[in-house]
Amino acid sequence: MKAFLRRLAALTVKELRQISRDPSSIMIGLVLPIILILIFGYGLSLDVNNVPIAVVMEHSTPLSRELLSGLNGSRYFSPRYVASMHEAEELLNRREVDAIIRTAGDFDSRFKKGHAEMQLILHGVDSTTATLIGQYTSAAVALRVQSALERAGMKNAGSGTGSAVVQGRIWFNEAANSTWYLVPGLIVIIMTLVGAFLTALIMAREWERGTLESLFVSPVGRAEILLSKIIPYFLLGMAGLLLCLGAARWLFEVPMRGSLLLFFLSSSLYLVVALGMGLAISSVTRSQFLSCQIAIVVSFLPAVILSGFLFDLRSVPLVARIVGNILPATHYMELLKTLFLAGDNMGIILRDCAALIGYAILFMGVAIRFTRKKLD
Repeated sequence: MKAFLRRLAALTVKELRQISRDPSSIMIGLVLPIILILIFGYGLSLDVNNVPIAVVMEHSTPLSRELLSGLNGSRYFSPRYVASMHEAEELLNRREVDAIIRTAGDFDSRFKKGHAEMQLILHGVDSTTATLIGQYTSAAVALRVQSALERAGMKNAGSGTGSAVVQGRIWFNEAANSTWYLVPGLIVIIMTLVGAFLTALIMAREWERGTLESLFVSPVGRAEILLSKIIPYFLLGMAGLLLCLGAARWLFEVPMRGSLLLFFLSSSLYLVVALGMGLAISSVTRSQFLSCQIAIVVSFLPAVILSGFLFDLRSVPLVARIVGNILPATHYMELLKTLFLAGDNMGIILRDCAALIGYAILFMGVAIRFTRKKLD
């Protein structure tokens, strides 16, 4: 055992020295994570802000102005009041506005009778944005309508017999801020990319340069070789994780409602999985170019598309849902979103950590199996 630890320590020191001489590893492990989280964190959002919207009031009255005043002073809207529908349509065609809201000339009389309507026209090229704009606009107008009805003593504009009002509450993301939803997912993507690429490159590079041959004739075993590759890059990956956590907390103000200890334990598990995946890929292919291509296909792209990063897996076809639930990134994604936003839900945490332990054993087993101390 002492000889094993002595050889492992020597090999690990050798790898650390090699990392210090190799700027590319430091770039991937430390610089790339902070660049990616800044670019995606600030550039990727599911919210809409300062939406240009044309407002057409065919007959401007105090009531119509009051009901549409919810668009003013809101960070979600940038209203442009125009004189005619023709002018509003021209703005929409030139994409100077993304929506048109219109009140008819007899809007006041219809409102008093209980069946007034506003016309909302949306630029539907980007259907997701159009849907959000429609929801935001409807909510802004609905608040003013309810206030006007209460002042007029009308509980229900249609029947006058009262109404039931649904008062929604959003748990765990009370601000309904998409950044809170996206940033934990970005950490998963970054750790997947960094972990898999770091080890996919190093082992393949060792095979291509022939430096593993000198290790094969030494007393060191396969486990020692692989552990000496993982330990330095594990430390480098954890340093990148700390940078991502700092950006999430202090730049994007994402709350951490769970335990930091559980966060680091689960992240350590997933980093071992990602590093093991890279080792397995490079041990099988023994080519830097091929290792990079396979790492993109089996780690980065599935983590972006099929892990629940951008959409709920329950909304995708069954085959895609099955593949997504097989991915280790999916389990880590659920873990981080739970720890950041919901807290220490031990049922979810234990289940996903058990899955990550299984993946770590699987990938390390594959790497050991294909790292044979013999030359083909």
